[in-house]
Amino acid sequence: MTNAPKGPLAGLRIVEISGLGPTPFAAMLLADMGADVIRIARPGQTHVLGLARDVLDRGRDVLELDLKSPEGRAIARRLIGRAEVLIEGMRPGSMERLGLGPDDFPDHPALVYGRMTGWGQSGPLAQSAGHDITYIAISGVLHAIGTPGAPAVPLNLLGDFGGGAMYLAVGMLAALLHARATGQGQVVDAAICDGTAHLAAMIHGMAAQGAWADRRGANLLDGAAPFYATYRCACGGHLAVGAIEPKFWAELLARLGIDPASMPGQHDRARWPEARARLAAVIATRSRDDWAAVLEGTDACAAPVLALAEAPHHPHTIARGGFVQHEGLTQPAPAPRFSATPGAIGAGSPDTRLDAEVALRRWGA
Repeated sequence: MTNAPKGPLAGLRIVEISGLGPTPFAAMLLADMGADVIRIARPGQTHVLGLARDVLDRGRDVLELDLKSPEGRAIARRLIGRAEVLIEGMRPGSMERLGLGPDDFPDHPALVYGRMTGWGQSGPLAQSAGHDITYIAISGVLHAIGTPGAPAVPLNLLGDFGGGAMYLAVGMLAALLHARATGQGQVVDAAICDGTAHLAAMIHGMAAQGAWADRRGANLLDGAAPFYATYRCACGGHLAVGAIEPKFWAELLARLGIDPASMPGQHDRARWPEARARLAAVIATRSRDDWAAVLEGTDACAAPVLALAEAPHHPHTIARGGFVQHEGLTQPAPAPRFSATPGAIGAGSPDTRLDAEVALRRWGA
């Protein structure tokens, strides 16, 4: 049984219908903040991705139920009846066909029903299959990322987790505040295509005013600017530079040993390639870690590009406790940080199956 951490969401009960990517991430995020989450999974289902350990499963218990059986649905209904929030990520209409849709709980008007999909609950693509890359493709954002030759795939962080799970979590918490104030719950229709477009509000706004060229490698934040780019070092590693403000650009040049008078103006776009080539030549003379020793902790706004295996060992990350050991894996610690009600990883584990009667008693269902 989960020993729920005493985070800011302590006492909040959530039923999670097992799914891929954004739904378990949202559930993990809320569980890290102290919510009591019970995941309902198909019998025999282990980690959704087939991993020996999936970080997204942490901190909550698993109850195996066959939702196609009357018995399984009955137990699920009882638990949902005691929860304040439901999270599901099935294709639109699937929960309704199981008799577990939003309209199937008239006796629970305050229920917040979180629905996570790629295309949303409506629209011509709503019933189509897809994944992160296809959802972010129609937002305009995928087109804007990468080199002039081709878009770059930003892992599945931008769509699944940024435009999807985070919007689902914020939306459900907003709806929960409304439900607690009014007694009226609602459906939260979180679509990855919507959330990703919203994440790009600044870029869309700039483009609408002619301040962002609708092509890759030509803008302030897409790698074209010499002061906002990555550079290869002598060791083969890379240095990330983000010296946007003039005073930070001046600091960077000084620490690189470059005379500002010998450089084009910072915002002379026509000469950006020349300025970038100059920085590239200087940075290529030393190793990544050598440059990190010179630049980190200064206002030059530069940092070493760390590999995944290196990230937990950076001194700043160590000082903040950014990674923890849990279930034999080094993994990111709960975030954000709370001064009065810190979150923590709960004791629930997907490897321990929760007994249905225990789950029902736990919630008084």
